[in-house]
Amino acid sequence: MNGFEYKGHELFVEDVPVRKIVSSVDSPVYIYSEKALREAYSSYQEAFQGHRTLIAYAMKANGNLQILSMLGKMGSGADVVSGGELFRARRAGIPSDRIVFAGVGKTDGEMREAIDAGILMFNVESSMELDRLSRVASSMGKVAPVALRVNPDVDPKTHPYISTGMKKSKFGIPVDQALEEYRRAARLPGIRIVGIHQHIGSQLTEISPFRDAFDRMVAFARLLKENGIEVSWLDVGGGLGIRYGNEKPPTPREVAHEILSRLEGLNVGIILEPGRSIVGNAGILVTEVQYLKETSVKMFYIADAGMNDLIRPSLYGAFHDLWPVVKKTGAGKKGDLVGPVCETGDFLVQDRELPPAEPGDLLAVMSAGAYGFAMASNYNARPRPAEVLVSGDRFSVIRARETYEDLIRGEGIV
Repeated sequence: MNGFEYKGHELFVEDVPVRKIVSSVDSPVYIYSEKALREAYSSYQEAFQGHRTLIAYAMKANGNLQILSMLGKMGSGADVVSGGELFRARRAGIPSDRIVFAGVGKTDGEMREAIDAGILMFNVESSMELDRLSRVASSMGKVAPVALRVNPDVDPKTHPYISTGMKKSKFGIPVDQALEEYRRAARLPGIRIVGIHQHIGSQLTEISPFRDAFDRMVAFARLLKENGIEVSWLDVGGGLGIRYGNEKPPTPREVAHEILSRLEGLNVGIILEPGRSIVGNAGILVTEVQYLKETSVKMFYIADAGMNDLIRPSLYGAFHDLWPVVKKTGAGKKGDLVGPVCETGDFLVQDRELPPAEPGDLLAVMSAGAYGFAMASNYNARPRPAEVLVSGDRFSVIRARETYEDLIRGEGIV
């Protein structure tokens, strides 16, 4: 992970010791490296240099305003899936004409907000959504730019919960129905066809699913052209994986080659929706060990961070590497790193070799920049942690730790 390394026995984020950050803001805390974020984003810019391309950062992965603002200043757009994400993206300064709006459940209100904002395009997920968007746009006296999300029925070879491009998925329009939907869209009032969209899944670590999906997308674009329907954008989605453990995912340059080598004869721009591959390895979650508990069958490290802070291990069985903030001598023990939440499924590491630690020691849960804070909750009335951004030898709190008062904001006793 670029930006995270040991200097001597102590873990640093860029040029700042993690212990220094925790002594200032307490734990648990999410810590991000600006250098790692910039390098990850730039790898996409460099890979697609020379072709009309919009990198629409999938802000569902991490929607912190400072991170959005920084990426926006580098040229990024945003892939949003709710009115709230649209609001955050615009508040962070991302221009509306660099925003694409996906998601299967768009409401009338969200559609109106996006049309008023002047977004680049809606990624429409169903026939009924297309009809609703036509009605809403027409009632406003405006035209909505659309791409239909075409489900190519490609197995992305990832966790089933984050597989989105197969027939059994709730996402998109089946490829065998898509041509007729495009013909229908071309006749609907308030609709302007501008692109094709697909997204087959998340945390993809092999190139073959990308290749299969791109082949089908390009073939479909040519079929539309033969039927008199021209598009100006191919939104190829995101999904490129990262290394959590021993994975060897493709690079943005390898993905770019697979896309750009297939575009002969098509005058189209490319939209990408990377999220995890930009922020995932740019962040860690630091937690303090509170207790050690050894039973006849297992060792437990009980920490102050749990599934309410990082739910991926509990939800997906996801692997996150675990680094001690200060390396200690001695042998570790096989066991679980668990949190304080009243659920048996509350764990961050399970049945693995744990580094030697005592109460008060700090542990870093690695590769936690994506779908970490973004999926955090207040379960068990636990305030969500602070977020910190490190830049060189400086660090800034980019989201304050929640307080007990934050937990009851908006509530009242009647």
